[in-house]
Amino acid sequence: MKYSLFLGCTIPARSRNYELSARAIAARLDIEFVDIKEFSCCGFPLEASDEMGAILLSAMNLCLAEEKGLNICALCSACTSMLTKTAYNLNHNKRLREQVNKELSKIGKEYTGEVKVKHFARILLEDVGLERIKKEIKQDLKGLKVATHYGCHYLKPSYIYDGFDDPQDPQSLEKILEAVGVSNIQYKRKKDCCGGPILLSDEKVALSVAGKKLQCVKETEADCINLVCPFCSLMFDANQKGVENQFGTEFHIPVLYLPQIVGLAMGLGRKELGLNLNSVSTKELTAKLEQI
Repeated sequence: MKYSLFLGCTIPARSRNYELSARAIAARLDIEFVDIKEFSCCGFPLEASDEMGAILLSAMNLCLAEEKGLNICALCSACTSMLTKTAYNLNHNKRLREQVNKELSKIGKEYTGEVKVKHFARILLEDVGLERIKKEIKQDLKGLKVATHYGCHYLKPSYIYDGFDDPQDPQSLEKILEAVGVSNIQYKRKKDCCGGPILLSDEKVALSVAGKKLQCVKETEADCINLVCPFCSLMFDANQKGVENQFGTEFHIPVLYLPQIVGLAMGLGRKELGLNLNSVSTKELTAKLEQI
């Protein structure tokens, strides 16, 4: 299996642990990632202020993958949503496609509709398959209790994802975790936002949203949070200390990316999975696994 790997803006700057772990488990699962150096921002940050500019940025990235004859694997949920939505709209709106291709022609590009975009988690579930993942398991994770955060963009807008998962009752991430042996923990406010979208405009409210969810996870005594979006990680992991200061409490909840957990089940090391780069220490968590 070969995909062009779309990292977006946040992962290279803030979430190298996500990239490291994704590449590490992809190698174990015979997934080949091709890096396209011309990839740029997906367009998502521009969408609210310049919709056409955002669409053009997104369409240019789609074209770059088309030129390589490769589908796109995205790690960021917002990038996946933006790229998938752009492809969907261009494929279903002839007038928009003509308008976009007219602009793209100025840089020698044309969108033809041949490229597909998938989140890495969806590739693991649909293209690799749970049985293939199970064959790589080396570490028993049965004692690990994990609370999964799906976030807003992983499954929304739902009409662009071909019924992949139910946005009102998502199961896909937990199916992968179940396959590697962890215990999926249910908790209140599971479908709530991380607070990230309003971080720049109202930090206090953003941290409050994240804190309420962290408190719900803490009440379950889960060992860690599982997620698939770098901005959600920014809120729950990088900003956890800020949330603690605002709430006057301590959480100490490790926040892991899905491929970090899958990689632990595969017996991969801490540095291979970038666990040393997580903001909230993961040493106690990995020490616990050694005792299982």
